[in-house]
Amino acid sequence: MTTAAPTTSTLPGVPALAPLLVRGALLSPLRRPRPDADFPRTRLVLPGLRVDLARLAAYERVCGFPTGADALPPTYPHVLGFPMAMRLMSGRGFPLPLLGLVHTSLAITRRAAVPASAVYELTTYVEGLAPHRRGTEASVVTELRAGTDLVWESRSTYLARHRTTARPPAEEAPSAGREPLPARAEWRLAGDIGRRYGAASGDRNPIHLHPLTARLFGFPRAIAHGMWTVARCLAEHGTPDAAVVRAEFRAPVLLPGTVTYGAEAGGEGGGAGGRFELRGGEQRRLHLSGEVRPYPAA
Repeated sequence: MTTAAPTTSTLPGVPALAPLLVRGALLSPLRRPRPDADFPRTRLVLPGLRVDLARLAAYERVCGFPTGADALPPTYPHVLGFPMAMRLMSGRGFPLPLLGLVHTSLAITRRAAVPASAVYELTTYVEGLAPHRRGTEASVVTELRAGTDLVWESRSTYLARHRTTARPPAEEAPSAGREPLPARAEWRLAGDIGRRYGAASGDRNPIHLHPLTARLFGFPRAIAHGMWTVARCLAEHGTPDAAVVRAEFRAPVLLPGTVTYGAEAGGEGGGAGGRFELRGGEQRRLHLSGEVRPYPAA
C-alpha cells in the first residue's frame, strides 16, 4: 500500500458543517473500514480565527459554564475545530463511514488560559487508524495556536464498528467495573438538550435532535451529544488554567432523562484535579468517565 505524503491546506474560513454531514452520509455506504486502510494526510490550517462571542455565550449557557469570562471553556476549541474535522472525515479519502461513527474518547491539554478575545490559528489532522475490539478507530488531532505558541490541543478517537479478527492492544479491553464515585449532583435533562447544544455548537447530527430521527439509527429516543456531557461535567468540576483532561464515552445518555454527576472529594467546582463521571439508572450505568489533572504534572 502506498501512502500519500503529508500536505498542508490553508482554509479561507470555517467550513460549512451541514454540507459536510450530508456528503459524509452519502459516501458512508461506499466505505470499507479496516485498520490498515490509507487515510488523508492533509493538515487543515485556519489562520486568523476570532471567536464569535455571542455563539460562545450560547455554548456556555447550554453547558453550564459561567458566561462573560474572558477565558474559553476547556472544551470550546473542540467546537471551533469540529467543522474542520468533519471536512477530513467526510472526504473521499477517509476510509471510515461517517454514519454510525462513535466518539469514544477525548484528551485535552490546555497549557494556559485561552482568552476569548485573542486571534488564533487552528490545525486539524487525522493522526492514524488503529484496531479496536469492535472495529477500527480513527484518531483526530486539533491544535490551537496563539502566534507560534501551542496553547491547546485535543485528540479524539472515533470508532467504526465492523466485524474484525484483529487483536487490539491489551489495554483496550473493557475496564473492570468499579464503585461509583461520590454523587455530587443529579441533573434532569430535558428532551431539547440535543437541539439546544446543536444550535450552539453547530453539530446537528440527527441522533441528537428528535426521537424520530434517532430511531432511524437504532436509538429509542434522542441522545445527548457526548461533547455536551463532558462539557457539563467540567463546568461542574472546574479545571485549572493549565490542565489535562481525559474522558471516555461509555454509553449514550437518552433524552429526556436523569443522570448523576459524581466526583472525587475536592474535585467539584474548585478547579482541582481528580476523577469525575456521569451515571444513570440509579448510578448503575456508566455513561462517561473522566479525569482532570494539572499541566504539567507535578
